[in-house]
Amino acid sequence: MKPSAMNREHFVTTYGGVFEHSPWIAEAAFDAGLGPASDTAAGLHQALCAALDPAPAAAKLALLNAHPDLAGKLALARQLTAESTAEQAGAGLDRLTPVELERFTALNDGYKARFGHPFIIAVKGLDKAAILAAFETRVQNPPEVEFQTALDQVKNIALLRLNALFAA
Repeated sequence: MKPSAMNREHFVTTYGGVFEHSPWIAEAAFDAGLGPASDTAAGLHQALCAALDPAPAAAKLALLNAHPDLAGKLALARQLTAESTAEQAGAGLDRLTPVELERFTALNDGYKARFGHPFIIAVKGLDKAAILAAFETRVQNPPEVEFQTALDQVKNIALLRLNALFAA
């Protein structure tokens, strides 16, 4: 069913998880009105981002904090969302050596201490080395730059998830 033809409950049930644990974005996009342009992955992504962009910084920070650490405790305990599990596995993060796991843990901890939210990157198409290189580069960013970079990555993840939903 086309997003513009869905009722609010069906829309939020279907698309509320596109942004990790943040159905408020789908709710706001629906409430703003969806037209035929929202019936493609790119169009719906634009509508969802238009709902996210004016949100207060505290809501955006909560969105960032809804994301799990890469190869973190939730992944090790198999408590990630199905989407995050598949994304991290696709990048090989479910097959880290003990040394690699120790490096990811140290980077996760240092990043969160510096920025107040987890490191977020759209891992599709990346391998462990590319993710570690991005991690080590981005931890040097000024906080305001990294906040926006993390939000941009969240938007990239959402688009990848929408593409998968529309392809199914």
